[in-house]
Amino acid sequence: MTSRFNSYQTTKNIQPEAGCFYICTKFQSMNFNIDELVTVSFTLFAVIDVVGSIPLLISIKAKNGLIQEFKATIISGALMILFLFAGKPFLKMLGVDIHSFAVGGSIVLFLLGLEMVIGHEIFKSDKDAPSGTVVPIAFPLIAGSGTLTTVMSLKANFDDAVILIAIVINLVVIYVVLKSLRWVEKALGKAGLLAVRKFFGVILLAIAVKIFGSNIAAFGK
Repeated sequence: MTSRFNSYQTTKNIQPEAGCFYICTKFQSMNFNIDELVTVSFTLFAVIDVVGSIPLLISIKAKNGLIQEFKATIISGALMILFLFAGKPFLKMLGVDIHSFAVGGSIVLFLLGLEMVIGHEIFKSDKDAPSGTVVPIAFPLIAGSGTLTTVMSLKANFDDAVILIAIVINLVVIYVVLKSLRWVEKALGKAGLLAVRKFFGVILLAIAVKIFGSNIAAFGK
């Protein structure tokens, strides 16, 4: 009985330490990927450019009288997640490898970044597209070709789990921005919106060059 009690006490004393060790190990593992998570999150944030799209979003809201923020967020998120997990098999079916897609995607990212910096429209939008929550807000404004291309391109350099968490983080930001369009516009002002757009344009250019450089070597193998 005493032996059992001592054994129970010993186990009871060890468990918190073992639990602490497990938690600390998990925390260190998370810290190991935190830099990647920040990089992917900022990449998607720069490509989606929901802050830079505020003037357009306000214009759409003024025309329609209402934007269904939650619906727009969910639909755009579903498109990004679909491309994250089903994009690679789709490319394989077309005979295109992930490195080739990443190189092509990096070129698109570079042009998007250039467009943001110089303020000249490179990707012409469809002026006849009907305005609304799904089109053009969810697609192609938020989850457009640039965003979906970026999600696929990032798969060549980062784990799916990291990209998925980054998508969720950006969806939260998108929802918050959509819910507070008037306040954000008033807080930043026209000059502030322009500065933010150009800042993230430069970041996007740098990321595009990095993705291009890390995947172009695969063509020689």
